Amino acid sequence: MKRVLIISVLAAMVPSLVAASGARQVTDRSEFIGLVEGKTISRPLVKLNVSPDGRISGKGAKWAVSGEWSWQNGYFCRSLDWGGKDLGYNCQRVTVDGGSISFTSDKGKGRSAEFSLR
Repeated sequence: MKRVLIISVLAAMVPSLVAASGARQVTDRSEFIGLVEGKTISRPLVKLNVSPDGRISGKGAKWAVSGEWSWQNGYFCRSLDWGGKDLGYNCQRVTVDGGSISFTSDKGKGRSAEFSLR
């Protein structure tokens, strides 16, 4: 059952295009912190907190998510554990559009996931 949910969540992270409607890339750590500090990054079944001190915590489906992040050369680089499964290290392009934030793996060349900022 856990494997099915992992696959379902990962499948939901299909590549997405950054709409020309004002979405812009975030390349500065301070700007990123200003966007996420004190907010929950959420999408169906996922609620995450990204703290300024480099920690990630929350839930994905019913399993705990934990990890660490840093800002490197304009990218959000993170390592994650989801319910005991190591999701590895990856540097991601971050884009923001109003109340939405998107993370695109492999420095913008991989899969994307869009979240609400609340």
